[in-house]
Amino acid sequence: MTNAGGTAGPESTLYDIAREEMQGLIDRYLTLAEASDGLATIEAGSIETVHERRILLAGFGAQDDASMVSADFVAEEVRRRSAVPFDVERAITTGVYIVLREKAQGWLNTLSSETEEFTKLDAAYIQAHPAWLPLFMRIAGVFSKAELKRLIGSATDQRISAPAAAKLAGLVHDRVTGVNALTLGEVLRGLEGTLEGIVRDLVGRLLLESLVEHALKSRGLEFQRETEYKSLTGVVYDIRADFVLPSAKKPLAFIEVRKSSSRHASLYAKDKMFSAINWKGKHPDLLGVLVTDGDWTRATLEILPRVFDYVVPITNLPVMADTLKAYVVDKNRSKLKWLIDFAVRANAVS
Repeated sequence: MTNAGGTAGPESTLYDIAREEMQGLIDRYLTLAEASDGLATIEAGSIETVHERRILLAGFGAQDDASMVSADFVAEEVRRRSAVPFDVERAITTGVYIVLREKAQGWLNTLSSETEEFTKLDAAYIQAHPAWLPLFMRIAGVFSKAELKRLIGSATDQRISAPAAAKLAGLVHDRVTGVNALTLGEVLRGLEGTLEGIVRDLVGRLLLESLVEHALKSRGLEFQRETEYKSLTGVVYDIRADFVLPSAKKPLAFIEVRKSSSRHASLYAKDKMFSAINWKGKHPDLLGVLVTDGDWTRATLEILPRVFDYVVPITNLPVMADTLKAYVVDKNRSKLKWLIDFAVRANAVS
């Protein structure tokens, strides 16, 4: 197995492995995009490894196995599919899924071999391999963290206590000695939901925000990410935005990044709009930007611009960065669309 992001340690969790792989693929994608005028001029010489080939094939919707085709084939396929919108999420996550499935398969093969097809899986073994908790759960027939906590107490892929390990070993024993034999394929199929959850979480936490960060850096803009400051003050409460420009102490703009589905669009819209009102009501000159991805409904996309100064899709990041530069650096006041007068005061009459 070859990784785009490097080699994770032996005790790395599936989440750690996915994060490292995704970051490596993001870096490769950005390098490739910069060298090809936004993927407009792909040449075989710029497709150095299977990772670049997979990014392009998956992003343009081709079903070919990147490890089985040449750079010339991929370059021609890109030209042949030039009218197809490039899907950045699929381009990146395809490679992540491949690495995660290979890792899970390897772990499961080792686990089966060392425990005589799970029949000798004891508490000591479980406690010594906390990163394999998702495998242990599937073998035991436990399908959620909430159910796991109810059955054995607190356990994570970082640490499993001795009492929790003993209870989990008991669940595994009951399952593997039951009437229906447990196969490796069954366990792997059960892990698909876990892998999908990991990748879905990383798309929101890592992929989309990495693309925004790159766009801001390309315009030379100063900013702080959510992990780099304590909070952005608001009228009701102080919380952090995904990005604040140039800093939380002297904020002129904030950016929220949100992937949605049509089912959750209304809920996310209400949450994000209140955050924007909370911050903009405190800072009269604060420009609010929402970067969207996924299947937002038309109704929510029409409402959001009544609070946010700009609502832009992830595919329009260069335009977003230009707008922010015009406002933050060039002091173009016309970019600020909404002034929000919002205050909470004690009633003077008691």
